[in-house]
Amino acid sequence: MTPRTTYHSASVNGRQIFYRQAGDPANSTILLLHGFPTSSFMFRDLIPLLADRFHVIAPDYIGFGQSDAPSNSEFDYTFDNLTAHVAGLIEQLGLSSYILYMQDFGGPVGFRLFTAAPEKVAGFVIQNTNAYMEGVGELPAQIFLPLWDKRDAASEAGARAFLAPETTKFQYQVGAKNVDAISPDNWTHDQALLDRPGHDAAHLDLLEDYKTNVAAYESWHEAFRRHRPKTLIVWGKNDPFFIPAGASAFLSDLPQARLVWLDAGHFVLDENAPQVAAEIKGVFAH
Repeated sequence: MTPRTTYHSASVNGRQIFYRQAGDPANSTILLLHGFPTSSFMFRDLIPLLADRFHVIAPDYIGFGQSDAPSNSEFDYTFDNLTAHVAGLIEQLGLSSYILYMQDFGGPVGFRLFTAAPEKVAGFVIQNTNAYMEGVGELPAQIFLPLWDKRDAASEAGARAFLAPETTKFQYQVGAKNVDAISPDNWTHDQALLDRPGHDAAHLDLLEDYKTNVAAYESWHEAFRRHRPKTLIVWGKNDPFFIPAGASAFLSDLPQARLVWLDAGHFVLDENAPQVAAEIKGVFAH
C-alpha cells in the first residue's frame, strides 16, 4: 500500500508555511526543496515513490504555492529570508538530520541550510540547480546579468519575461523526451500563482537577489570540500537555463558524487520520477 501524502501548515515567524508530508518519521528524512516558479506541487509524483523508505517533507517557500504570499512591502523577498522560514519549519518539526533534494531555487535555500548547520545534512540530491557560474546558460545570463548590475526599467523588462505564461510553459517542455507527457497542470498551476495582483514585484526582488547566491558560491564550495556530504546529482542534460557544465562542476569539490544524466530539461520529474526515486534509494536507503 502506497503511503498517504498529507497536507499541513505551520506558523513560522508569523507566516503560514504549507508543506506536504509522507512516510514514517522514524525513517531518514528527505527535504524536497522546489524551484522557480513552482512549489511542492512539482514533487507530487516523486513523494509516493520515496515514502516507503523515507520520511518526506516538501515545503512551499513564502510567496510560492500554498504558503502565505505577502506583498514585497510586507515581506523582504530574499533568499536569506526564504531560507530562514524553511529553517524555522525544520526546527518546529524537530528534524535533526535530513537529506536535501534541491532543484533550481532549492539550491540556494538548501546550500544556505547546509552551511549554517552542516552536521544536520545527511546528503545532497542535486537536480538542475547551480553553485557554479559554469552552469549558467546563455539565456539566463543575458537576462539576469543586467538586472544584477543595475536594476532599472530596462533590466526589469528582461526579467519580467521569466514571469510570462509562455516562459513558464517553456520551462517545463524544453528538453523533454515527449512534450505530450508533460502535464499542463504544471504551468497552469504555477502561472495562476505568479499572476496574483502585485506578486510580480516579489518575484523581481528574488530574481535580483539571486546575485547573492553567486556571491556565496566560493563559500559553498569550501563547505562542500570540508564536509564532503554524500551526493547524488540527477541532471536534465537538455536544460538551457542550468546547463550540463553546472552538473560536472560539482565533481571538482564533491569528487565522490554520483552523476546521472537524464534525457530531460530543467524539470525532470514528469517523465523521470521512477528513475530519480530509484537512484535516491540506491544511494541513501540502506
